[in-house]
Amino acid sequence: MKFFSLLALVAFASAAPASEPANDLVERFSGGCGVKQASFYGDAQVAAAAQKACTLFKAKQTVGSNKYPHTFKNGEKFKFNGVKGPYQEFPIINTGALYSGGAPGADRVVITSSCQVAGLITHNGAKGNKFVPCSGTN
Repeated sequence: MKFFSLLALVAFASAAPASEPANDLVERFSGGCGVKQASFYGDAQVAAAAQKACTLFKAKQTVGSNKYPHTFKNGEKFKFNGVKGPYQEFPIINTGALYSGGAPGADRVVITSSCQVAGLITHNGAKGNKFVPCSGTN
C-alpha cells in the first residue's frame, strides 16, 4: 500500500455532485495521525470512511452513541487545505474497518456538507476534548 503526504492533496472537483462516491473526490489523500504519526491512512481508507460519512449524512442517519457523522464546529480553526465548511466529522479506524458504533477511537475524517474530504484530525496529543491536525492538515 502506498502512503502519500497530505501535502500531495489534489484539488477536489468543486462541481462534483454530492452523490458521487468519495473515491472520486480523493486523490492521494493520506497521512499519519497521532503522536509521532502512529496511525497511517491510505487513499482507500480515507475514501471509504468519507464515503460512509457522506452516505449517512445525506440520508440523515447516524451511528454510535455519539451520533456520527456530526457537526464539527472547528473551534481549533483548521484551514483544511482551503476546503470550506460546514464540516462533519466521522471516525476513521486504523485497522481499515469502517466505524459502525462503539468506541470511535481518536482519529476522524472531516468532510464538508457537499461530501468533499477536508482533512484528518485526531484527539491523540490534544488537550481535553480538542483535536490536533494529522499530517498535512493546517
